[in-house]
Order: sequence, then C-alpha cells, then structure tokens
Amino acid sequence: MGLNPPHEYGFSVSVCSWRGVICDDGGENVVKLEASGVGLSGVIPDVTIGKLTKLESLDLSSNKITTLPSDFWSLGSLINLNLSHNQISGSLSSNIGNFGHLRSLDLSFNKFDGSIPETFSSLTKLEALNLSDNGFESTVPSGILQCLNLVSVDLSENNLNGSLPSGFAAALPQLKFLSLAENEVVGRGSDFNGMKSVSYLNLSGNLFKGSVLGVFEGALEVVDLSKNQFQGHIPQPLGVVEKQEHQEAARELEYLGRIKHPNLVPLTGYCLAGEQRIAIYDYMENGNLQKLLHDLPLGIQTTEDWSTDTWEDENNGIQNVGPEGSLITWRFRHKIALGTARALAFLHHGCFPPIIHRDVKASSVYLDSNLEPRLSDFGISKIFGNGSEDEIARASPGYLPPEFLEPESSSSPMAPTPKSDVYGFGVVLFELITGKKPVEDVYQDEKEANLTTWVRGLVRRDQASRAIDPKIRGAAPDAQIIEALKIGYLCTAETPSKRPSMQQVVGLLKDVEQITF
Repeated sequence: MGLNPPHEYGFSVSVCSWRGVICDDGGENVVKLEASGVGLSGVIPDVTIGKLTKLESLDLSSNKITTLPSDFWSLGSLINLNLSHNQISGSLSSNIGNFGHLRSLDLSFNKFDGSIPETFSSLTKLEALNLSDNGFESTVPSGILQCLNLVSVDLSENNLNGSLPSGFAAALPQLKFLSLAENEVVGRGSDFNGMKSVSYLNLSGNLFKGSVLGVFEGALEVVDLSKNQFQGHIPQPLGVVEKQEHQEAARELEYLGRIKHPNLVPLTGYCLAGEQRIAIYDYMENGNLQKLLHDLPLGIQTTEDWSTDTWEDENNGIQNVGPEGSLITWRFRHKIALGTARALAFLHHGCFPPIIHRDVKASSVYLDSNLEPRLSDFGISKIFGNGSEDEIARASPGYLPPEFLEPESSSSPMAPTPKSDVYGFGVVLFELITGKKPVEDVYQDEKEANLTTWVRGLVRRDQASRAIDPKIRGAAPDAQIIEALKIGYLCTAETPSKRPSMQQVVGLLKDVEQITF
C-alpha cells in the first residue's frame, strides 16, 4: 500500500510552493519539509523523500505512516528529524548512524521494537533524543555514551531491561533531562554518581534499589523515583515528584509536549514546584486574537510604531495591508477560523485518547511569525485546575456552554466533551465576524446579554447581515460571511448533540470559500 498524501500536495505547482516546504536560496533543493498532522498514511515509497539529499529538517509527526522507504537513510544532511506519533513498526535500522549531523531526533509514540542500535555512537552532534512510547527491548546501548552533546534523553515507556552501560552517569556532561520511566532497567542509586548537570530525572517504574543518600544532588530540581526499591531521604530543597497528582500532571504535560500540529502552539516545557504549575510555550510574536480584535489597534504592528502604513507578506494572498491592519480583510479572518478549527479537529479526532481543550476562547488563538493561527493551552485547564472533570465550569465568561450553566442543585456536574469545545469555537467565530466581544459589548437596539444570544437571534430572524463587522463588509460577498455566521449558529446550539463535530466544521468552513454570489 502506497502513501496516501493530503490533497494540498500536488505536482501541478512547484514543490517549493507547497505548504511546509522550504527550499534553498536558489530554489533547487528542499532543505525543510514540515508535514505534521496532514493526514499522511501508509508506506512511504522508495525514491521519494530519499531523493531530498540536501534536506536538513524533516517533520512528519502526527500522521499514520507505517513504513519508511529503504533509501530513507541516505538523508545524510538531516539536522532535525521528527517522526513521532505515527504507526511505524519493526526494528530501527542501524543505518541511523548515517545521520551524523542530527541534533534532534524524535521517534516517540510509534511501534518500533528490537534493540536500540549501537550505531548511535555516530550521532556525536545529537542534543535531543526521544524514543519514548515504543517497544524497544534489551539494554540501553553503550553507543549513546559517545553522544557527548546530549541535553535531553527520553527513553520512557519501552521494554528496556538490564543494567545501564558502565560510566553512564558521568559520560554525558551536558545532560539536563533524563527519563527512563516505565521500563525494567535494573541498577542501584550509585549508578548515578557523577551526574552533576541533570535537573530533571525520572526513574519511576523500574527495578532500581539501594540508598539514595549523597547520590541525587548536584543540579537536580525535580526527581521521580517512585515504583522502585530505593531507600533513604532525598536532600532538600530538591523538588521531589512524590505525590500521585504531581506524577499524573508530569505525565500529562510530557504527553501534551509531544502533540504537534501546524495550528497548535508547541508546549516546550513545564515546571512543577509545590503548588506552582507553569507551562512554557513557543513565543508567538504577533499576539493573540483577543488583543488583535478588541484591545489593540487593528493589525500586526509593533508597539514601536502604531502608524506603520504598509505591511507586506504573502500569507495566503493577503498582501499590502494598510494602517488598519490585516484584520480588515474577511479572507484573513476566515483563515484564522479555519486554522483554529483544524487544530481542534486534530485534538478531537487525530489524538488517542481525544484531547478536550476545555477553554476555547479568542485569547487562546495566537498568530505566529508567518501569521498562521495557532491554538494554545490545549488540555491545560484540567491539569492546572483542580483536576476534576467539571473543571470547564471555570471557563471564561461568554464562552461557557449552556449545559454548564445548570443550577448548582444538579445531582452531578457535567463532564466536558468535544462538543463543549465546539461551542467555544462558535463564539470565537462570532467574534471574528462581528468584531464584538463575547460579553460586555454594545448591541444596537438590542438588550441581549451577550454576543451569542444577539447573533443567534439575528440569524433566526433572517437578519444575519446586521451582525457583520463594518470593517470587513465589502471585502467578500455577504453570502460568504453570512454562511460562516450560520456555521457559528450550529456550533452554539443549546443542545450539545445538535452541534457538528470539528471535522464537520472544517469541511463547512472550506466550503464557504467557494460561495461567490
């Protein structure tokens, strides 16, 4: 079975114009290919990716790829490789040693088995290694000890056993993060003597034993030694992940950090210290949708010069935007809506188990340096709240679905579902179309309490055109924008079962672009 590509990859146009493809200055060689979460599935055929001999960065994460091509290992120029969250099975080829320029390698959440190749000894420039959540067996290879630049190593959730290679603790002088959790590795606390640089260490769920006295010190800030046979007291003020809820939070955050999609803001780190829980994300220099729509002068401008009178970029045809900014165009607002919908559809339908955002709102939608919409804070509210299933009840005013506004006398709180997120998305869509806030805004000649009731009332009375933001009126056929309002109407249905899925919403929003009358 061959690879099934998504529709947006076609050879009728230059490969260098494909989304996620970056070529060198001469336009002759592909140097970066980012196709995360785009629906690729099956076997990658030979003489495809293997021909991209100048490729430096490859991200095929979060697809359903099952097999790599035989010529894959000819990509000797690779610096960054991410194949996480696929269905790739079988042994990892010893030809991995051909990738001598690699700095980052992520093969997590696949079905690899067999031994980790000793040829890792050739990856001397490697800084980040993630092989977690596979079926790797046997011992940790001694070849890894030759990777002196390693900063992060995650081998958790495999079937590794036996002892660590001799000298493991002192061999990696740059190492900051190490997780061997949920394997069957044997050893003693003394195996970690000399490990001075590591700040995060997770050894939970293995077969280590012996005293920890005088061992786990140095730069350590967080250590999880649970489900082993260690003895003794860990010195303070070392932060110890010992409570079950902290262990669960750490596992949830590590999982969320592996979720990648072009329309999600990557979770790059976290901190658990006592009652403090901090999530760290990539910086999104163009801010969030709430500020762009409601709080700041319109457009993507810096605080140094609000009067910039031109801004140019080829962002899906959005060019030469004047002082009022990008949000004056319906095409750009539609792009934000579609990108956000794709992010939620991926969380609901592309992740197992499905991830419920729980707090979809305009301030969770960011714009990256390329003006691509990216959804942030997915899955965070449950972890950073009280951890209960009714945590959505703390969601932001104006975005809370009606089923969570029942009287407190209800016998049991309702658990959030994907349809809860659909409602929040519908409110964000209303904001994009009307330019109004979800609550505390002015609705001319109306007494409705919030944006949702106002817009839904207009749609029911066949007066939807009154809701269109004057700033975008005329930028596209009214019929297009009204159709988008009707999608928001469906999303904000009072009965959850009547709301569409986010997959359906993506399809509906794509159809809106075809309306010309």
